[in-house]
Amino acid sequence: MNKNFYVWLLIIVCLSCGETTTPKPKAELRLEYPKAKYVDANLQLPFTFEKNLLSSKTVLKELKAPTKSYGINLEYAALKGTIFLTYKAIEKDEKNLISFLRDAQKFTLEHTKKADEIPAYPFEDDKRKVYGLLSEVKGNVASPVQFYVTDSVNHFLTGSLYFNAKPNYDSILPAANYLQKDIKHIMETLRWK
Repeated sequence: MNKNFYVWLLIIVCLSCGETTTPKPKAELRLEYPKAKYVDANLQLPFTFEKNLLSSKTVLKELKAPTKSYGINLEYAALKGTIFLTYKAIEKDEKNLISFLRDAQKFTLEHTKKADEIPAYPFEDDKRKVYGLLSEVKGNVASPVQFYVTDSVNHFLTGSLYFNAKPNYDSILPAANYLQKDIKHIMETLRWK
């Protein structure tokens, strides 16, 4: 009798604890950004370009350097990111051009320690005399997108994208992709004065 009691008790316990589980549907975070609206940046610089209206603040400062130089920050508060632009005058000096190119490429190569991959995309517009390179730095890096453009004689512009967050490639990827389109637009609309 004692054995039957324990068997029945075990059966009741096992059957009474059953809970039907329902699988949850697969979900992903959906981030939506407004469609980009571009306007002339209207800055007192040796070049012009169009910027996204989502850029909430633009900071312009003259930099101390051997040639005429400016720093331009396009801040995107909603995305917690900033596109940093640096302009340097070449002054028709081949040594300046080589130095600026070397610095821009070295800056990108510094990310190879943490980057998974760095695909580079050449940019060329003969009509406007704008030549350069866009580098997409993939992985948990501080700056996921960098570029430079020049006319090879008078003007040199570099740019990089940074976020006010710890580098986590998967988390910042949607915002990085959105701002990479803005960087491409800057390159495509750039006009030297």
